[in-house]
Amino acid sequence: MHRKHKAVSLITALLATTSIADGALADEEPTNLYWGDTHLHTSYSFDAFMNGNMTADPDTAYRWAKGQPVIHPGNRARVQLDRPLDFLVVADHAELLGVIRQINTGTAQLPDMSLWGSIKRWFVVRGLNKKLEDGTGHEVFRDLLPDAASKEGGDPVQDPNNSLPGRAFGDTSEMQRVAWHEIVDAAEHHNNPGTFTSFVGWEWSSIPTGANLHRIVMSPQGGETAKKYLPFGSDISQYPEDLWSWLEETSAETGAEFIAIPHNSNISKGYMFGRTTLKGAAITPDYANRRSHWEPVTEITQIKGDSETHPALSPEDQFADFETYRFYIQKSDNDYVYKAQEGDYVRSGLKIGLEIEEDVGVNPYKFGVIGSTDAHSGLSSADEDNFWGKMARDGTPESKRLFGIGRRALTGWNMSAQGLAAVWAEENTRDAIFKAFKRKEVYGTTGPRMRVRFFGGWDFSEFDPERGNVAKAGYRDGTPMGSDLPPAPAAGQAPQFLIQAVKDPLGANLDRVQVIKGWVDAEGKAQERVFDVSWSGTRTPGPDGTLPNIGDTVDRNTGKTANTIGATELVTVWTDPTFSADERAFYYVRVLQIPTARHSLLDAIALQEPAASEEPEVIQERAYTSPIWYTPQ
Repeated sequence: MHRKHKAVSLITALLATTSIADGALADEEPTNLYWGDTHLHTSYSFDAFMNGNMTADPDTAYRWAKGQPVIHPGNRARVQLDRPLDFLVVADHAELLGVIRQINTGTAQLPDMSLWGSIKRWFVVRGLNKKLEDGTGHEVFRDLLPDAASKEGGDPVQDPNNSLPGRAFGDTSEMQRVAWHEIVDAAEHHNNPGTFTSFVGWEWSSIPTGANLHRIVMSPQGGETAKKYLPFGSDISQYPEDLWSWLEETSAETGAEFIAIPHNSNISKGYMFGRTTLKGAAITPDYANRRSHWEPVTEITQIKGDSETHPALSPEDQFADFETYRFYIQKSDNDYVYKAQEGDYVRSGLKIGLEIEEDVGVNPYKFGVIGSTDAHSGLSSADEDNFWGKMARDGTPESKRLFGIGRRALTGWNMSAQGLAAVWAEENTRDAIFKAFKRKEVYGTTGPRMRVRFFGGWDFSEFDPERGNVAKAGYRDGTPMGSDLPPAPAAGQAPQFLIQAVKDPLGANLDRVQVIKGWVDAEGKAQERVFDVSWSGTRTPGPDGTLPNIGDTVDRNTGKTANTIGATELVTVWTDPTFSADERAFYYVRVLQIPTARHSLLDAIALQEPAASEEPEVIQERAYTSPIWYTPQ
């Protein structure tokens, strides 16, 4: 049943509030909504430094996130975030952490080496510094990129073409330790419980033969605990199992808690959500349990494109082709032909998880979802009209033309201005937000701050969306996003889902709310279907069930959107009409805004040039919730 509701009172309250956390606007809401970014790089990341970010350090990143004006590390303009974030993870690469920065500033404590090694290192350092000073450090970064695999398939770590850069600078662990302590100190300085939360974290950057398998590691513990260890990097091991083992051992030794967040799976060459381990072994219950324990959440959208799904994998989904990114991180020029594989995308990964659970009894891919940026400028900018690019050197419309590495067609306009992590937590503290990640009561957006509630249950029939308190009814009579449906109270019942989506108070109106269902059929094969469950206006589905597009109010001369179409709020109770009690399933919500201008169109208008032909002029920004799962009894 389609139901819609424009909640003027809630929108008014949202516009009036000065806090980003907009929970507790209705009575008896046990969780508040907090916005953040778990994936931001600063000048302490080697690739960020080589690509022009020589000044935006962790302190700059936190000041930006708090809404303070800072200096852009590339173009030196004064820049500022319109609406502060509630939390941030500075997640610099563990590999060569802070090393390139220290070499360039002359503060590096390089280890003693043989005479020949010292001479060789002197030439390397001298050449590197010259490249950094003349603005061509990205050429060195290009040379560090991995080669493509010698053949498709198999273990990419063991591929003959896979190799890690040699240690031209010797053992850099002491330099990394200095950098790590500085990063930790910055997090401690900016953490303000109840107002702003800074998490200690880093990125484990495994990328064998260009298969992007990166994980963001974050911990709720403070500086005293964090300084007891040095972040684990892919230069130690490129296998995720070894990362989990290190997390397990370090947790036991120090008392630190951790989670690892897979990111940017769309260019993992099919490995991120594979049907086997990276080594090609069968997934066992032990492996599945370890992975689901350490990786409860994954990143569904970011600057390097959207990882929800792909048209080749979801051909019947009219909105599948959204911010599709098609560039591997490798240096060979083999035409860079992108091939979407099921292990690359979140939706197909969730489906694979159901099938594996049918076989081994445990689901390795039972994860929630968030968005984050992966910006390397130190500036967490996910707004189309305040987007400062991927690196420091693509921070202006003109410089976006020059972003490509080697002969690739990649430009700054191929990058996406997204995303953000939304968390339903009791308070804005490290402990409360971390617990929300662990229980998966989180969701992601491509930038807009849409407020989304999603509950599953068996008896929301008496709830009136026009009058009821969604959170009160949802927690009382159901279970929130990221969790499992309880057993049905009676045979023959189908699950119900209580959904509320409220527009970004400063953004565009909403087009529709969709439920994406995945399930395993009688033959053991995972299926998917997209349901339009609530929408704005008076549109009605056509004979084939397709809801007409909402329209486009974007002015191509100004980039402004007229909010003359769409809804401010959509609320509904939806019952699955295709439910079978014998089929394991997942459900998640996708909320679509009305069309708005993409950052590439805004650049084109400013430059008075045609928009980048390879990218759309307008996009429909969206939110994705963590799933709710059903398991047959």
